[in-house]
Amino acid sequence: MEEKGFSTYKLREKCGIDSKTIRRLKANENIETKTLNKICEALNCSLEDIAEYKKI
Repeated sequence: MEEKGFSTYKLREKCGIDSKTIRRLKANENIETKTLNKICEALNCSLEDIAEYKKI
């Protein structure tokens, strides 16, 4: 987000996601894949740029 000049507020506004979703992202909690898609579109990046798979 920093590289693209996005604050959490700007991300929320551009993606249409709420503050609860931002909180879940920061806490590494579950979010919907459609939310990840919105974030990738807003930041013009791929999923690999914002997330990684970790086996539990």
